[in-house]
Amino acid sequence: MLSAWQHWVMADVRDAQPDANEEYDPFTAFDEAAGVGQVRDPYAVFHEMRSECPVHAGSQAHRFRDLGEDNMEAALIGDRTPYALMTFSGVQQALKDGETFSSSGYAESIGMLMGHSILEMDEPEHHRYRSLIQQAFTRKAMERWEADIVRPIVHANIDKFAERGHADLVRELFFPFPVQVIAEMLGLPRDGLREFHAKAVELITIMTDIERGLIASQWLYDYFTKIIAERRIEPKTDVISVLTQAELDGQRLTDDEIIAFLRLLLPAGAETTYRSSSNLMFGLLSNPEQLEALRNDRDLMPQAIEEGLRWEAPLTSIGRTAMREVEVDGVTIPAGSPVQVCMGAANRDPGRWENPDQFDLFRDPQQHMAFAFGPHMCLGIHLARMETTVVVNAVLDRLPNVRLDANAEDVHISGLAFRAPNHLPVLFGTH
Repeated sequence: MLSAWQHWVMADVRDAQPDANEEYDPFTAFDEAAGVGQVRDPYAVFHEMRSECPVHAGSQAHRFRDLGEDNMEAALIGDRTPYALMTFSGVQQALKDGETFSSSGYAESIGMLMGHSILEMDEPEHHRYRSLIQQAFTRKAMERWEADIVRPIVHANIDKFAERGHADLVRELFFPFPVQVIAEMLGLPRDGLREFHAKAVELITIMTDIERGLIASQWLYDYFTKIIAERRIEPKTDVISVLTQAELDGQRLTDDEIIAFLRLLLPAGAETTYRSSSNLMFGLLSNPEQLEALRNDRDLMPQAIEEGLRWEAPLTSIGRTAMREVEVDGVTIPAGSPVQVCMGAANRDPGRWENPDQFDLFRDPQQHMAFAFGPHMCLGIHLARMETTVVVNAVLDRLPNVRLDANAEDVHISGLAFRAPNHLPVLFGTH
């Protein structure tokens, strides 16, 4: 007998995916703005930059010729010279030292759409807000989500193609399942998920269409305001309910603070999870001997997940502002400078990893920067790892002899800011 979630996903999974017949597709617009399909391998440029100097001054947009000039970058930094950190040590230094490398610069860009969120907060405000938010992400909640939400949703998606012998794992599994998980965690109505997802993606296409972003921001504000009001009166077990009741030393979250977090959750959670899961599966499918080793020994799963994140982080960089003059890797960065913290470059630093461009789940585990580091390390780190474990195990359990479709044309990962394969066509079974 199908569960309620299986019935819903079987009927409406396409609601969480782009509609090719629509005149405007926010998912495609976001991918284009992020360099998906345009920048195939930024790591060659990262290596070149690192070999020239561990810290680069000035815009680097010209190095990625296919993207042309980055007008959004110019608008955000004005006449200030930006600095890019290209080594593991430099990136780690910046992320550990929130007092020197402030997150407040996001208020000028993402903040005007998301609201005042955890993304732009420094200490001590950041610690207070994070402590309140974390009350919704307990170990007990994680165990319940895995059993009651993640597993049923993943398997319901696989049910749609398990007997077919072929599938596009990105479009039919990795793309839809994280947003379905988040919608259920938040207790959102299951009808209208497609519009909710579209508005959340429009929200982060600020670099290409500010007007659409502002409209989406207001739509989400109105949408969440109504649900929050209901949960304050009659709380349930979902994340929104927990946030409305969370308290720390007599302080509680305001409606605006909750809405700012919820606006951020979908792009920060669903987008990165779908990309990291897709990247890991591409790495495994491209190295069949490693895929077989993992199939036969699931104790390798944690190190496979970490290697996938190191090798192809879903997000390659984040921004900071130097609050004082500071030296990084022997280079002086003036106070007030915008700083690009290039986690993608850090994760492929040959000074830390041997053969860093190779996917190798057998390498000795070391700290990587895919989840950031320090006070702002990803709040959903445990949820992301759990979701990836569930979905990859399900693929290995239910799709025997899964392999890349040899007839598919040029399957690869692309993107500059956000990275993932557009498609992941596979065959399985005896086909």
